Amino acid sequence: MNPQVDDFIAKAPKWQEELKALRRIIIDCGLNEEIKWAIPIYTDRGKNIVGINGFKEFCALSFFKGALLQNEDSILNKIGKVQSARWIKFTSVREIIKIEPVLKAYIFEAIEVEKAGLKIVKKKTSDYPVAEEFQNKLNKMPSLKRAFNELTPGRQRGYLVYFSQPKLSKTREARVEKCIPQILEGKGLIY
Repeated sequence: MNPQVDDFIAKAPKWQEELKALRRIIIDCGLNEEIKWAIPIYTDRGKNIVGINGFKEFCALSFFKGALLQNEDSILNKIGKVQSARWIKFTSVREIIKIEPVLKAYIFEAIEVEKAGLKIVKKKTSDYPVAEEFQNKLNKMPSLKRAFNELTPGRQRGYLVYFSQPKLSKTREARVEKCIPQILEGKGLIY
């Protein structure tokens, strides 16, 4: 066990007992414990398998390649717009202990996914629909088109998803108008 993780848990403003329970379960599965990105990450042969962290409303066990896991129990949830990672949220030690065998099964499956070298096939930016309202602006404003094309693929995808979500055209149009200055400045989506 890594003393840096002891420090992380001791300094956590909330969820200390839950993080300890998750840590014990993960260590029982034979993973190595490290601190990466300022949180506990558990690895197998140098490959990231799972991480734990506490948030305001919950703590979570996150699987780096969770999209490749079977999720037969339907407890793995997508993390925002992230394509590959999945997490399980908890608000009590009792919840964790109740499904400990299931958690171990997911961890062992995640280890096997990594050992097999499986990769997530991520959607490309071109796979995302371009809202008609945004396409119209791109056609009318070469500077906007140039600025949008200079954004990172992740920022481009963020805007494309955000613009295409609303059902009403006037809402899509309002979102596009609101974001034009950000795009022109090379910034990512700020809600």
